[in-house]
Amino acid sequence: MTHATPELAAPVSAAPRWSADRALEELYAAHWRQLVRLAVLLVRDVGTAEEVVQDAFVAMHARWARLRDPDKALAYLRQAVVNRSRSVLRHRGVVDRHAPAVESMTRQALTASGADRGALDAARRDAVLAALSQLPTRQREVLVLRHYLELSEAEIAEALGIARGSVKAHASRGSAALRELLRDTWKEES
Repeated sequence: MTHATPELAAPVSAAPRWSADRALEELYAAHWRQLVRLAVLLVRDVGTAEEVVQDAFVAMHARWARLRDPDKALAYLRQAVVNRSRSVLRHRGVVDRHAPAVESMTRQALTASGADRGALDAARRDAVLAALSQLPTRQREVLVLRHYLELSEAEIAEALGIARGSVKAHASRGSAALRELLRDTWKEES
């Protein structure tokens, strides 16, 4: 004897639980890696980035019924990842201010003879990430969303909850600052 569960018998417009599960499974399959990349660029730690993204998915699942436009679910997830990354960075700042000073990691010198191409690429990538970390938060977020996720100005504005004009201003200032920081880094390597 088969029984229809109340969840499956509910009309689709009532947003039954399985629709949230299905939607999030599809979002997860299609966008998990991209969202983790975004978080890694912001928090600079893969494990923490994965936690940030996982927490964003869990929060979205809990609030699925309140989501007005399911087509904007990905934008909501991006914004949640950015906001949760900010929280992680704020927490790190508090810990750094109140924890005993820890010796910072030293960068490998690029001038070593016989360095292979992979080591140089990794060092340059590290230099870019280090320079990004020196930018103000909003500039860093805009540049990461633009250059690593290749989002449009409108998508960035929506993800960060700011105006498109602000996206342009932060991108311009951030790019100029990044060029300056990297120019100094590349001079040191020469």
